[in-house]
Amino acid sequence: MAYQGPERRHHRVFVTRNTEYHVRGKRCVAVRGAVGREWHSDHSAIGKEILGGIAVLPNGSYQVSFGQAEAGQKLYFDNDLVTTPVLQVARPGESTARSYPQ
Repeated sequence: MAYQGPERRHHRVFVTRNTEYHVRGKRCVAVRGAVGREWHSDHSAIGKEILGGIAVLPNGSYQVSFGQAEAGQKLYFDNDLVTTPVLQVARPGESTARSYPQ
């Protein structure tokens, strides 16, 4: 039987076409290229909080959802950084989470 209690894992990875945003809670803790897989220690998202997601509707307008962003939405950070659409939301492996740059 699967675990039925509250979610205890804190790390998530939001994958866009070119970038992986590694998040603990709501704060971005690491960024790396989706292709070269190299960590970017100077990325403007590091240390910033995700406020929510932005969906582009078929009529060209935007729908902002505060809280958890989902695949298909753009991430919206508290420094007004907006990403390209998220392709996948995943959990990093334990070794990946331990390898985050300081």
